Amino acid sequence: MKNLLYIFLGGGFGSVLRFVISNYTQKLWSINTFPMGTFVVNMTGCFLIGLLTAYFLKIDNSLKYLFITGVCGGYTTFSTFSADNFSLCQNGNYFFLILYAFLSLVVWLLMVFLGFNLV
Repeated sequence: MKNLLYIFLGGGFGSVLRFVISNYTQKLWSINTFPMGTFVVNMTGCFLIGLLTAYFLKIDNSLKYLFITGVCGGYTTFSTFSADNFSLCQNGNYFFLILYAFLSLVVWLLMVFLGFNLV
């Protein structure tokens, strides 16, 4: 039951953090056709999940549910990433669709690798 509470609290915090960072980033760069807010959130979320996964492999405790499942699960936005790609496709922005999808997968995988190897 404690783990479910951790996931609930972490998920709420991660979702609010995602909203704030995504909106601020989108306004800061104001690139209308490229979903920079979602990109930055997923990049930093991948890095964070890499760090946390490596840490909790060494020190296994129930706080992993708070931080990995809760915060990272609420913070990262793969469903939003998918919707952004669908929107780019519908609007005929094929260049940005391919660029965004490719960069996202490559950069996010690299960020998980970097985060994991820093611990």
